[in-house]
Amino acid sequence: MKAIILAAGVGRRLSPITDTTPKCLIQVGGKTILERYFENFERLGIDSAVIVVGHLKEKIMAAAGAEWHGVKISYLNNERFEEGNIFTVHLASQAFDDDIIMMDADVIFHPGLLERQIKSPNANCYLMDEGFVEHDGEECKVAALNGRVVANNRRITKKYDRVGEGLGFLKLSLGTALELKKIVAEFIGRGETTKEYEDALEILLEREVVGFEPVGDLPWTEIDFADDIPKAARIAAQYE
Repeated sequence: MKAIILAAGVGRRLSPITDTTPKCLIQVGGKTILERYFENFERLGIDSAVIVVGHLKEKIMAAAGAEWHGVKISYLNNERFEEGNIFTVHLASQAFDDDIIMMDADVIFHPGLLERQIKSPNANCYLMDEGFVEHDGEECKVAALNGRVVANNRRITKKYDRVGEGLGFLKLSLGTALELKKIVAEFIGRGETTKEYEDALEILLEREVVGFEPVGDLPWTEIDFADDIPKAARIAAQYE
């Protein structure tokens, strides 16, 4: 299995921190977010990772290098990182040659969370936190019906029997990853480069069976604002 980290974005809501520091290199409890990812990869036996870079890419590449925590690293450069993140996934799809776990680069999480996803019997698998509290409607949600994920978006319009916040982590078999590659290429071919990754996932979910693992019992947080950093540090301290 290959890890693919989407780390091209600017992270404007964290400005001025992200004016000079890529989001994934923010220090949380004495380690960067990115280093925490690679510690988990090493522990779980993931030996290959691709990082899609863009904003302040030189700093990310200098920090991670060609190998980190025993994980070999390659890079894909998104020069259009200020557009919709679907172009980032389009670049990432160049590395779809194995089963993958694709993830945003701004989450602090209990190590058991990633282990649960990797070991899930679902070949294609989201993580779902059903204990989420909706604040402004901008939380990206995962909704399922009869065990199958039917939507992954901020606003759910389809019928569902379970719903929770998505963590931005997605495990896909090689076959399903190649189907996503095809869908994303169709968006790019139509010039729809300002679209979001979730728009392609909505189509994928109609074509492929994708399951989920509930993770509401494990601590995690996404880092979007400066106030999230001390919260993330408290979470990290719980499992170190």
